[in-house]
Amino acid sequence: MSSEDKSQVKVRFFTREKDESLHVQDAPIFAPISLKRYGLSEIVNHLLGSEKPIPFDFLIGGQLLRTSLDEYLVKHGLSSESSLDVEYTRAILPPSYLASFNNEDWVSSLDVDKGSNYIVSGSYDGVVRTWDMSGKIKKQYGGHSGAIRAVKVVSNTRLVTAGNDRTVRLWKTQNEDLKQPEIDETDEDAKVEDGKTLAILEGHKAPIVSVDVSDNARILSASYDNSIGFWSTIYKEMTVVDPMEEINNKDNKISTAAKKRRRLTLKDGTIRRRAPLALLESHSAPVEAVAFDLNDNTVGYSVSQDHSIKTWDLVMSRCVDTKTTSYSLLSMVQLPTLNLLACGSSARHITLHDPRVDSSSKITQQQLVGHKNFVVSLDTCPENEYIICSGSHDGTVKVWDIRSQDAMYTITREDENVKKGINDKVFATTWAKDFGIISGGQDKKIQINKGDNIFKV
Repeated sequence: MSSEDKSQVKVRFFTREKDESLHVQDAPIFAPISLKRYGLSEIVNHLLGSEKPIPFDFLIGGQLLRTSLDEYLVKHGLSSESSLDVEYTRAILPPSYLASFNNEDWVSSLDVDKGSNYIVSGSYDGVVRTWDMSGKIKKQYGGHSGAIRAVKVVSNTRLVTAGNDRTVRLWKTQNEDLKQPEIDETDEDAKVEDGKTLAILEGHKAPIVSVDVSDNARILSASYDNSIGFWSTIYKEMTVVDPMEEINNKDNKISTAAKKRRRLTLKDGTIRRRAPLALLESHSAPVEAVAFDLNDNTVGYSVSQDHSIKTWDLVMSRCVDTKTTSYSLLSMVQLPTLNLLACGSSARHITLHDPRVDSSSKITQQQLVGHKNFVVSLDTCPENEYIICSGSHDGTVKVWDIRSQDAMYTITREDENVKKGINDKVFATTWAKDFGIISGGQDKKIQINKGDNIFKV
């Protein structure tokens, strides 16, 4: 290679995208070493013959390229005579602010009813609300006697919530535009009004802060009593609870005020009360998050303030693996195709763990660093297996590609407090196709951010 050629490097572009129209010829080309992401995208779009430019991200050796090719070569001790295999993949567009909805109190939990295109929120005022995309409240669910900490849509006829009153509630809801699924819908259930409680699930002795629902009608709940509840969305499968037993038990140490609140919730004697299928006990501190394995609903995961990640055999109701970290774990989401668990921590970072790895070996695969306070909420991108979002008490939501340690984008709150330099805590995030990234928190707002059509570098 002559001296003038040292400004170029041999590059072979390839992609794993399933769309065949995005595949270029494998023959290598010479590319200027000064090129960064935008310039490389121009080359790939030219090779594809794209009429409308497509924004791409680039990876070398499985790591996202965030510099020029020249800087990459220098960092890795390579000369311009090297050949580089550069993978390109569709870029995640910068999420721009779309809308905010005002709530009555702190927003503590979020989910999306994809069938009805509604957002479901849980709040510290004890009310569950469903919102349309214009910010109009379509329905409200009242019944909890404390802050709601978790909401989860089961189907277009069922909703699960949980909170500080130590109960899980199973609600009846419906979307008349959709065909109703086959579910345990007895004549007795049919008499229950839409938006009313079908059953109260009792067994925890402290606030419940997380729930998950499997595709085989099961529920997991995480509680500050250090235990995990295992329930059914079909209440007939669970044992009936005597609602007065706890109140009348002299050995129960709940306060007089709490007993009064409990009696108020018992006014409607028609509401069914059910005990869990099992209470899973192994953690030594409050459990912060639970999840079913998305590839096997007989397996569950939990993270706790006791610094551990536990794997559960839900058929046998026992813990089968414990991985210990150096920090309290506050949130969790599974990346099923990559066999990884992403866990948010009190140490302000997100760690990636492979649940299959033996506990005696190194369990942390990677750390994502950038938040300035607790990471309390996580969700995955519905269109890219490598992308996640995180909500933090630092008042931001960050978007990450797990192939890079640095955040791709940071979403701030769109309110007056931010302008004053005050960061209200983010408590909940969810990411849904056609909706975008939805977040809620201390500012009493539900905020929606969605990728726009601008390619920024």
